[in-house]
Amino acid sequence: MSSLQPVSSSFTHCQLVYVSESQHSQVADIQALIIAHQLPIILHLELFADKLNQKRRQQLSQTATQPILLLDDKDKLSWLSDGLSVAPEWDKLQRRVVSAGRKSELLLQAAKLTTDSRVIDATAGFGHDSLILASTGAQVIMLEQQPLMALLLLAEQQRMSALPNWQKLMSRLHIINSEALSYFASLQAESLNTIKKVDAIYLDPMFPEDSYQDSKTGKGAKVGKHMQALHQLASPPTSEEELQLLQSAQAVVGQNGQHTQLRGRVVVKRPQLAPLLANQQPSESWHNEAVRFDGYFV
Repeated sequence: MSSLQPVSSSFTHCQLVYVSESQHSQVADIQALIIAHQLPIILHLELFADKLNQKRRQQLSQTATQPILLLDDKDKLSWLSDGLSVAPEWDKLQRRVVSAGRKSELLLQAAKLTTDSRVIDATAGFGHDSLILASTGAQVIMLEQQPLMALLLLAEQQRMSALPNWQKLMSRLHIINSEALSYFASLQAESLNTIKKVDAIYLDPMFPEDSYQDSKTGKGAKVGKHMQALHQLASPPTSEEELQLLQSAQAVVGQNGQHTQLRGRVVVKRPQLAPLLANQQPSESWHNEAVRFDGYFV
């Protein structure tokens, strides 16, 4: 695996609000994650004595001049922005992760992973799909280009690793603050003698909010608060960028065929009504009323 590189040399200044003086060790753990993973983030600490109900959180986020991270009394790290309070909250996915299988998860039907698979989630976001991928026993490399989001993921992994029932799953997640194209390029630069096979790459790129609606009726799924938050950090890729992302992912999984008979695949998540990524026809698709997974076999 290539060495971890932050996506930018410029630093993001964040206000870290914590609610109890007893949380010094948790704050130190978050700062240690920033150092260990070379995240370009500078934290400004503030002990907040008032009760942080939803109204107070909205007030904080709306008046802030820099991103606000909140460490609550349950040691859960959240991001407050434009009246939104969001966090990975992986514990809320427990029932879904435990019961995940190809019958219940379209993503697993598309990815077709096994316990010895290695998959890259190139657009990790809040990491929910990464958990489903890792539930198969596969090793999952989670790429997140936004340092703030990467820190949320790392803090959530650290929090969940303290829970015995989650430790094995957490050990299969490898979080990297990197932009997908640069990471793919680093993999392609490695020699065939040192490269580790990548069985699948999962892409869930940002797309315009109106992709969820039918262009004729205007009806469709509403955008949840997690997606609203991500829209504040990232813009949808252009058609040219979509094509570059897809082709680079195909090149990485295609390296398997240079020294084995393995068949890799790229899986792309889209709203059911959204156009094809870069207008490229997939090898196969899986869908329900809300979402579609397009598979590109290499």
